[in-house]
Amino acid sequence: MQIQELEVFISPQGKVSFGVRGVPGRKCLDLTKALEQDLGGEILEREETSEMVSSEVSATIARKQQARN
Repeated sequence: MQIQELEVFISPQGKVSFGVRGVPGRKCLDLTKALEQDLGGEILEREETSEMVSSEVSATIARKQQARN
């Protein structure tokens, strides 16, 4: 099982940002949803990382290959 990490950063000005690692595809959004709501629910910016996109593509390819067999 891969380790899932949620890293939280708070700037001196009080801006909160966080990053997720080890969570495939868009499932990272499920992991951060409660934290986003606890912090007020207003998302100023969301950046999709290459890990997020590549994990989704890999999962889709794997499912299609299994269906052929």
